[in-house]
Amino acid sequence: MGQAFTRAAQWTSAKDGTGGKLEFTKINEELLNRIVQFIDGYSSKFPSESKLVFKKPLKWQSSLKPSQFSAAGCSERGDDLVSDEMADKENHLFSLIKVNASSYECQVMSLEWAEKVSQSAGDKKLHEIRACLEANRDPVANLLGDRFATVEGEDNSIYRFTEEITKEIEQLSKQSSEGEGNEDRSAEIEEKKATLKLKLQLSKLDQDLMNTSISLISKEVRLNPSTVDGEVKNLRDLSGPSEETCVLKSIDFYGPTFVFENGCRAPTHRQLHGDIAYIEAQPFDTGVLYIMANTSGYYVFKGPDGLGEMQYDREGEPCRELVLLLKQKSPKFAEMIDNQDFSLKVQDEKEKFMDHRHEDTMDDEVDQATQRTDMQRRKKEADEQDKEKQTKQKTQRKKRLEPSLKWKALGMEEYKIDEGRGDPNRRLKKKKTTPRMKTKTPIDAEDSFSESSTESEEEEEAVERRSETNADLPSEYWQIQKLVKYLKGGNQTATIIALCAMRDFNLAQETCQLAIRDVGGLEVLINLLDTEDIKCKIGSLKILKEISRNTQIRRAIADLGGLQTMVKILRDPDKDLKCLAAETIANVAKFRRARRTVRQHGGIKKLVGLLDCASLTSHMTPEIEKDIEVARCGALALWSCSKSKKNKEAMRKAGAIPLLAKLLKSVHEDMLIPVVGTLQECASEPSYRLAIRTEGMIEDLVKNIKSETDELQMHCASAIFKCAEEKETRDLVREYGGLDPLVSLLQKTENKELLAAATGAIWKCAISPENVQRFQELKAIEMLVALLNDQPEEVLVNVVGALGELAKDPPNRLSIRKSGGIPSLVNLLTGTNQALLVNVTKAVGQCAEEQDNMGIIEKLDGVRLLWSLLKNQNTEVQASAAWAICPCIEKAKDAGEMVRSFVGGLELIVSLLKSHDKEVLASVCAAIANIAKDEENLAVITDHGVVPMLAKLTNTYSMRGKKAQPTDDKLRRTLAEAIARCCNWGNNRIAFGREKAVAPLVRYLKSQDENVHRSTARALFQLSKTPENCITMHEAGVVQPLMVMVGSSDEDLQESAAGCIGNIRRLALANEKARCS
Repeated sequence: MGQAFTRAAQWTSAKDGTGGKLEFTKINEELLNRIVQFIDGYSSKFPSESKLVFKKPLKWQSSLKPSQFSAAGCSERGDDLVSDEMADKENHLFSLIKVNASSYECQVMSLEWAEKVSQSAGDKKLHEIRACLEANRDPVANLLGDRFATVEGEDNSIYRFTEEITKEIEQLSKQSSEGEGNEDRSAEIEEKKATLKLKLQLSKLDQDLMNTSISLISKEVRLNPSTVDGEVKNLRDLSGPSEETCVLKSIDFYGPTFVFENGCRAPTHRQLHGDIAYIEAQPFDTGVLYIMANTSGYYVFKGPDGLGEMQYDREGEPCRELVLLLKQKSPKFAEMIDNQDFSLKVQDEKEKFMDHRHEDTMDDEVDQATQRTDMQRRKKEADEQDKEKQTKQKTQRKKRLEPSLKWKALGMEEYKIDEGRGDPNRRLKKKKTTPRMKTKTPIDAEDSFSESSTESEEEEEAVERRSETNADLPSEYWQIQKLVKYLKGGNQTATIIALCAMRDFNLAQETCQLAIRDVGGLEVLINLLDTEDIKCKIGSLKILKEISRNTQIRRAIADLGGLQTMVKILRDPDKDLKCLAAETIANVAKFRRARRTVRQHGGIKKLVGLLDCASLTSHMTPEIEKDIEVARCGALALWSCSKSKKNKEAMRKAGAIPLLAKLLKSVHEDMLIPVVGTLQECASEPSYRLAIRTEGMIEDLVKNIKSETDELQMHCASAIFKCAEEKETRDLVREYGGLDPLVSLLQKTENKELLAAATGAIWKCAISPENVQRFQELKAIEMLVALLNDQPEEVLVNVVGALGELAKDPPNRLSIRKSGGIPSLVNLLTGTNQALLVNVTKAVGQCAEEQDNMGIIEKLDGVRLLWSLLKNQNTEVQASAAWAICPCIEKAKDAGEMVRSFVGGLELIVSLLKSHDKEVLASVCAAIANIAKDEENLAVITDHGVVPMLAKLTNTYSMRGKKAQPTDDKLRRTLAEAIARCCNWGNNRIAFGREKAVAPLVRYLKSQDENVHRSTARALFQLSKTPENCITMHEAGVVQPLMVMVGSSDEDLQESAAGCIGNIRRLALANEKARCS
């Protein structure tokens, strides 16, 4: 537990003088599980070592209460619980001391009591172990003393301790031979032996933990040739001779230009070591750097020697990104790559001319509406002086509305001129930039080349819509413009008065919002944030908070650098300022670029810091209420930022999860809504789902789903919807009584968002059979069937998914039919939504397992609709439709005639055997196995070439000493079943042998799945009726595995295996007889 938690465990960054927390990752979860396994049962295996008293106690904040502790040998002392045994005069071997109304401090001084605490924790074992390790970063030092503390480099503590024990034993034996008895010395040596034994066990555990972490890390994403090529290409485009405009002098691949088929440039003998390519980089402030791109990361290495021979000795630790390595080696590179305003490469004269024309023309377009308004004013005002003022005002607006120089430099837009050069008024059309832009965006290295986000692009592509009417603008528009003038030219008092007057306007009205922007008020408001006057800052932020609800305004704020200033304000000691800044960030960070800006300027870590407030259950004071408001605003901002995948990762590393778990216990709904909203947004990531489960948040989500607020209920249901992918979470939802409120939400049919979240949660929870039983008791099926009509597709997808899961239980199929659900499901087969089609085909297939349901489906022409979905381009739809067809054929009264009635249907399903999707192939093979039960249909699909196609699949997915995957086994089972059925026509058995399908089938018997064994044995039995196939099977070694299967408890498998062996034996006897005669 020493080196493993120093080197392998993943910790959040330390803040506010406290140590970091263990992150919620797969590696950490596996390490914690290994420690729990080590502790559980330890006292029974090693009784003497388990009773060894620690040098220092292990202390941590525990979620256990005295009532939960079931171990004997304890007694209550007031609100505390202590062990009867004492470790020394001051400390008990175990104590659970009440700290405040909601928490206790646990203290243990032996592994025996640590095991008892673990047993009492029940399903919260991991939580307790996590809290203990976070509070005791070097537990070995607590257990055995500082002499065994974790150290960097070589650790000789065990060796020295062993020598010490050996010397003491020698001295004791010498004293004994001289007749001197020393029982105390002997007891001390025994204690040291137990300490040494415990240290060796902990060292072995530490080694196991390191091996586990290495195994898990090795499975993570590694560098590949395409990634290396992309990073080098991006940096090459940013390199050049100018120190002011380029990040490097040069960078390129070193050595031969030959590229192997796998994309690597390194020699083949070095590829065995994981090398991909070698890079030569020339920074401005250092010598040439030779960089090795390896699958494990980027390294600096020695490079070529004086004779040109490569020296592959690596220097330093690897970096996951090339930019990070260069930033470590070159301060100049780090400065340039971090500077977003550095100028780019000089364009040719034609491009310069087009850029200038573009700026002027775009300004004319943007100001079109304003110019028309000015013309009307000029008609009404005859005074020439007013005309000049208006012209000046128009020019100022025009200048202000030019695109930000920063975004021009970043190359975010390109423009081209329309054809028709003779027209002097021709416009410039804007076109989207392609990924292969001439210029590159110089942003932070961690985000520069691989921005990954899950958010929608709708707002990113939003365009400005201005009124094209000739109507006069309202008086507020001009009044706000006058106030902005006072903001620009007034003193401090005038500025505050102008801000207060501006707040009196209805800032939720778009006219007022755009008036502030058009006259340059946004620049002034953002500049006020850099002043030292608190009142000016607060007034400015209050206005920005209101107007930033407008899409155009928030994009303008991001363009003007307002987000960077607001992120700085988050560190301000004034809590009102922090609240307003966080709320404004929450409004602005509604599109990708803004979210990225917040992350790149350290905003995520600062926002997470706002979540850390006082206990929510303590007595409310004005100060505590203000802290809670700060946390609420921080949660609002994180909610907006959490739509980005990279932001979610940054939040996790900053320690947001335990803080969100703490805030989730709040009784304030205005706090709970952003907290739960953030959690449900982040629940798309596995690490967050794990944390939500292990931190006990499911119980709080279930409690809050019973709230009276629709929005809070919707976010809680949505979080459960995403988290219920794991069985453990589904079980927790049931244990905490979450199924009942979810079903009750189905009655709120007016709120479609809430309905979609509730039906989604029911769908995922219904995957567990134990939950299905409770849904039956709550009459959920009838309520779900009622939602199959007149609902949006978002709701229908979840409703049908839930019915599909519930229909796996036979009694529920009857309930669906009695509720009138079959016709509604069949009608949905004509839709176009791909997710809905996948779910509805699964639901119809489950319902078709019941004979009476199948009659209704056939009468409504449902089978024909299912067959038509085989033409769908989506492989998931194809697969689910083919699976649904199988029970339809099995339960139909005249299945053979029904299938033949579909024109071109058999040819279509055979053609799907050419698919590359395993699930499609498995489902189609299952359908063919059912179709082949009818002799006429078998003859038709044989004519369509089903035999060579099936034979080809046996060769493609045969097992050659590899462990079978579940999808592969499913395909092997249905493929073998299809071959067995197809053998019953003509010369198909001989054809399968000729197509070399027999030997690969024999390898299927190596699978661990008994269903594969059954289908394969059936196919081999049919194929063994041909002598040539018997010979092939025998040569492939079929007899030995079949002999084992003859003893199976499965009668079908027994019979098929015995029949196959019998046919092989009869052939052998016939050959023997023929030879003898």
